Amino acid sequence: MSGNASRYAALRSGSASKLPKQRRCAPAAFELSTAMKLVIFGLTISSSWGNGHATLWRGLCKELGRQGHQVTFFEHDVSYYARHRDLTTSLDYRLLLYSDWTAVWCQAVRAVRESDAAIVTSYCPDARTVSNLILDSEAIKIFYDLDTAVTLQKFVAEGSVDYIPEQGLGSFDLVLSYVGGRALEELRTLLGAKRTAALYGSVDPDVHKPVPKSGHYDADLSYLGTYASDRQPTLEELLLNPARHLPKKRFLVGGAQYPEDFPWNDNVWFIPHVPPSEHAAFYSSCRATLNVTRAAMAGVGYCPSGRLFEAAACEAPIVSDCWEGLDEFFDPGRELLVARRSEDVIDALERSPEELRRIGKSARARALGAHTARHRAQQLIEFIEAAA
Repeated sequence: MSGNASRYAALRSGSASKLPKQRRCAPAAFELSTAMKLVIFGLTISSSWGNGHATLWRGLCKELGRQGHQVTFFEHDVSYYARHRDLTTSLDYRLLLYSDWTAVWCQAVRAVRESDAAIVTSYCPDARTVSNLILDSEAIKIFYDLDTAVTLQKFVAEGSVDYIPEQGLGSFDLVLSYVGGRALEELRTLLGAKRTAALYGSVDPDVHKPVPKSGHYDADLSYLGTYASDRQPTLEELLLNPARHLPKKRFLVGGAQYPEDFPWNDNVWFIPHVPPSEHAAFYSSCRATLNVTRAAMAGVGYCPSGRLFEAAACEAPIVSDCWEGLDEFFDPGRELLVARRSEDVIDALERSPEELRRIGKSARARALGAHTARHRAQQLIEFIEAAA
């Protein structure tokens, strides 16, 4: 299918004029829709250092390619991602790195003109310029906010967000959000979005799966995540406090951008960066792993991180902080454990190895049944077809 939105008129007879209502995450029906050309302008897909965008896009774009769709990803080649680049090419989609927007302008115009749907994301360095290009095209126009809670919080506090067009989101055919719940309504009321839908994170089962344990990542409780100040109070309560109370157990933190004055304990080990290729070993080597959500996201709810799905797919027993909608993705008590205070974490670590293994196996079954990149790719195509 070529790049003219009007060609969708007969794409599906009797297709709904509205997007499907928000519903419990369940397996999608994998019918190959008419092949589409998609162009994406995002923060990064080439480097997983210090961001959660890259891993999500890798799985999603790979699966879109395998389902027969043509995907081109434009990424501004910035120095801090270039120094930590862990992907340069893919057989399933095209990655186009550019150092200057003016140098790639002609390619971008051509890619948008030939596409069926054009997507610009939050924190794209050239988001406003790209938005103008997309909004002036005949492609299905999509804004995908992978940082919705931060976007809404910043807009309320400052009145503008540098990656949101000055006129808001009302000109896009579809606004996708990494989180659901009331955030979808706030995107409409605060930023003027006409049509919204939640496209949650996902996991690539080819990358994230149980693997032999590695002594390098051995721990009673692990945590994988970039440092964020608004996560720090929860991390203190759910990891550092239990570590102080359990001096004979080993705790492990992996992630970038942790400050020098971080309050480490003698039994808390730190790894500055764990590349995606090592995530499976990281999660497979721990007795349990901790999931901590950024405060802005937890306040909105319906905010599963990609790390949550990765850990589940690796069969790691998960101890998660609590937020509205968590039970839409995993069954508390059976597929993961919920912790509100340090005592809950201590109780979790005192459970038998057999019980923790049962929880991990149940989480993996749920992740593979409802939260893979294949599920999300199919949902994305369905959203695009409905928006058309």
